[in-house]
Amino acid sequence: MTSLQHRLNALGDERLRGMKRGLEKESLRSQPDGKLALTPHPAALGSALTHPHITTDYSESQLELITGVHGSVQACLDELTEVHQFTVRSLKAAGDEMMWASSMPCGLPTDETIPLGRYGSSNVGRAKSVYRMGLGHRYGRRMQTISGIHYNWSLPWVDNDGYFALIRNFRRHAFLLLTLFGASPAVCSSFVEGREHELQPLGSSGSLHMPHGTSLRMGRLGYQSDAQSTLAVSYNGLEGYAASLHDALTRPWPAYETVGIRNPGGDYNQLATTLLQIENEFYGTIRPKRVIYQGERPLHALRERGVEYIEVRLMDLNPFEPIGIGAPTLRFLDVFLLHCLLSDSAPDTPEEIRELAQNQHLTAARGREPGLHLQRNGQSVPLQQWGLEIIDQLVPLAERLDALHGGDDHAQAVAQARASLQAPDTLPSARVLRAVQERHGDSFVAFAREQSGEIHSQLLALPWSSKQQARYEAMAAKSLVDQRAIEAADTMPFEIYRQEYVSEHRLGRAQAESAQPA
Repeated sequence: MTSLQHRLNALGDERLRGMKRGLEKESLRSQPDGKLALTPHPAALGSALTHPHITTDYSESQLELITGVHGSVQACLDELTEVHQFTVRSLKAAGDEMMWASSMPCGLPTDETIPLGRYGSSNVGRAKSVYRMGLGHRYGRRMQTISGIHYNWSLPWVDNDGYFALIRNFRRHAFLLLTLFGASPAVCSSFVEGREHELQPLGSSGSLHMPHGTSLRMGRLGYQSDAQSTLAVSYNGLEGYAASLHDALTRPWPAYETVGIRNPGGDYNQLATTLLQIENEFYGTIRPKRVIYQGERPLHALRERGVEYIEVRLMDLNPFEPIGIGAPTLRFLDVFLLHCLLSDSAPDTPEEIRELAQNQHLTAARGREPGLHLQRNGQSVPLQQWGLEIIDQLVPLAERLDALHGGDDHAQAVAQARASLQAPDTLPSARVLRAVQERHGDSFVAFAREQSGEIHSQLLALPWSSKQQARYEAMAAKSLVDQRAIEAADTMPFEIYRQEYVSEHRLGRAQAESAQPA
């Protein structure tokens, strides 16, 4: 019996039933012509600062829809669908905007015209906007308009070491998720204007692509920066990870010191001049997370109370799914994450960290290329072969989850993944390119605009009760009351608040490794 099978057998049904998940889905608001909507966050959606399910991400034009924590895949998707329904109905009532169905953005205006998220006049609201101003200065606003879908996942009684073992294996095998579910092989040329790139033109449409690309969002054009490339963050344990982040949050960075905290007119440029302004600025395919107390720094929460769940951050929006992701994908993720948790997980090394970064870039740009090889422990291995080896190991885990829940949904999801990997033309990234080329005259924007419009109509056509409408209207109204209460309670000048929030003592103290159940 392998160690994986042994650990699976030792995992009680009660723990498996305790698997929890939630979704966070970003989408730009677009105009009917496929250009970015430049209007404020719709008033009917409430306060982006305090609404529990509807907020904005980087841009004022970038919606983020959030579910609660759910014990089943279907319940999670049902809630995300309901939040979408209220959102598109609110957009329709206000005008003709729609939610953009693709991870890569719609037609963008000049960089400085892309609106930053606004959260009111409170200190916490202003800090969120200043942070976004800083991201714009550091990386450009265009890069921040990419949208994705994040999957939050936990299992009872996993300790810090267990979650970090999962994270190490996830990073090793992330290429498989990029290949199977990447759906951003093409982009509007406005996204890369003025930047060096290796993309190829798609006819004369103003669109660019990688012929065998899977996820440009997760490649060199996505969430990347020269400053962050100097970080070789290790995931061998909570303390080492926390120390790496602590260093990045307190290390002055010359280029950002040149930008300064404020401009000569006194307006804020950024929250801090360190390599990272705050923890969320650190890009990664997966993050260890812990629910924070009001005003608490995320690193402090992790150090004090340990990892509570993990956040998967590499999933593209699937433009063929009404809410960007479907049940088979989530069930595959559940099996995949369980495999990452239960498999042997050697410590990472600086050499492996470099290898994994190269694998990610190769897969994002060329993942469907016949015969593509990746690096595994210094050896060259075909991507497809390695992927099929992992999928073979998922089968008994899928069968165990199906035995627990009834049916064969997990086994079907794994079988579908195997079939897709062996027929790359059926992968979402290939389907996107084929649709762009065959049905939309090589225009990525025309493709995404049509998908967005069709999905908008599908969501509007779903059953919707007056009771649901009233519940969401009440939620939006309460969020506006809550925002005003926060603003009324503020007494501290913003500069004092900023200095206090970014101060080193707020990051928590390094502690001996502990294995607290989460």
